[in-house]
Amino acid sequence: MNGMLTKIKTAVILAGGAGTRMGNYADENSERAVPKPMLEIAGKPLLHWTIEKWLARHDIRHIVIGVAYRKEFIINYFSRNALGTKIDFSEHSIEGETGEGFRKAIARFVDDDIFLAMNGDELTNLNIYELADFHLRKKGIATVVAAPCEVPYGVLEIGMNCNITGFLEKPVRHDILISAGVYIFNHEILDYLPLKGRIEDITFKDLAKKGLLAAYTLPSDKKWFTVNNPKQLAIAEREIHNLWG
Repeated sequence: MNGMLTKIKTAVILAGGAGTRMGNYADENSERAVPKPMLEIAGKPLLHWTIEKWLARHDIRHIVIGVAYRKEFIINYFSRNALGTKIDFSEHSIEGETGEGFRKAIARFVDDDIFLAMNGDELTNLNIYELADFHLRKKGIATVVAAPCEVPYGVLEIGMNCNITGFLEKPVRHDILISAGVYIFNHEILDYLPLKGRIEDITFKDLAKKGLLAAYTLPSDKKWFTVNNPKQLAIAEREIHNLWG
């Protein structure tokens, strides 16, 4: 990595969701059921790749993992495989969603003025130093990584007289940006986190109204994947070795 001015020491990762769109992987009656961040990609859990190949390479050595659904899978694995980092586990309820998950994890284990926060089902190779520098320049309380949106449907191009002039199969729209589930937070975020509920619905809306929420657009030379369904899992399996080189 090229040395940047801003270094992040701590990452808070929420890994408590049940992954209801993953089929048998999340079915409590299935022997294959595991928390979504523990799904295997090329022989290692998704979360293993994130810590070893992304966070550790940016010298982040303190990881706080928020756990809920089948938390023993995560606790047992990373108690044995800390990957050169200090890992704390913060338990929260599934019903409390991201608001409770982040609030408890930060209050229990984070003292840093600024830190990385993310959902546990994301994979990316963006430069955390550059993200942190951007956050400090904006002088807000939170920065959200924004990524181009892949439309999940075929898109029609319609010309004059309602004639279809083109058909785009699941195009990536760079004019529509979505949250990549990766953030930089100031410690003051605790004042805005709900007891229960989604930070996207509560915290971010409140910060946006106050002008305290920034968007960092994913650079064109960086990649981001989310793993929400079996198809996305297959894409991650295919691309994982190209993500960090």
